[in-house]
Amino acid sequence: MRPIGQQTILITGATDGLGRAMAAELAAEGATVLVHGRDDQRGKATLQEIGGRASWYRADLASLAETRALAEAVRADHPRLDVLVNNAGIGNDGPRQESADGHELTFQVNYLSGYLLTRLLLPALVASAPARIVNVSSLGQEAIDFDDVMITRGYSGMRAYRQSKLAQILFTIDLAGELAGTGVTANALHPATYMPTKMVSTPISTLEEGVRATHRLVTDPALDEVSGRFFNGLREARADAQAYDTEARVRLKALSDELTSP
Repeated sequence: MRPIGQQTILITGATDGLGRAMAAELAAEGATVLVHGRDDQRGKATLQEIGGRASWYRADLASLAETRALAEAVRADHPRLDVLVNNAGIGNDGPRQESADGHELTFQVNYLSGYLLTRLLLPALVASAPARIVNVSSLGQEAIDFDDVMITRGYSGMRAYRQSKLAQILFTIDLAGELAGTGVTANALHPATYMPTKMVSTPISTLEEGVRATHRLVTDPALDEVSGRFFNGLREARADAQAYDTEARVRLKALSDELTSP
């Protein structure tokens, strides 16, 4: 990887919690940081807070059209992209909700829009190689029911969250194989447990723990050749068994391509 001061790094969900803390750290180290969020006021406040070479990109990942527009804006402004951190995510303690595209909301925001964004930015990442993709997942994982991916039966917010986070890991492993030999790596991690973010009422880990683990996947030279792995904090770990099921990954890719096709 290039020196951090020469890197351009896009972080989704960067106006709160882990994303905001990561943006601040990387900006302080001299990186060009592309801050994504869905609220202009919070975005401008984040830029003022972190300083450095940072710019703001607004998009609601509950809309695939806005996700496409985000990718277009980033490509237009930054032909080179060194790192993509898919960090944006939501939880839902209430009833089932759908996105603007008619998909279960958590699945779209936490996984499907990140899938689309990554696909659209892959040409820039490959052209900028060596480059990295970091998917911020979770230890909370639940196997995808391909007969009811949108959880129209037996919905719970926790099930939706866990399924979306496992989907990220299936995608990560698939992507690593696809990108082998290109100089672009893809890894996923559980940064820390119940960090103090707007989704967590009773924190267990500190934000600093999550930042340290995520920052390592973004910058550590020791991981230059490491791809397709899942990390629990600073340690490599095993994800749910479905992540290593080739058939499940093929089915998820086919579904994701179908759902994100224009």
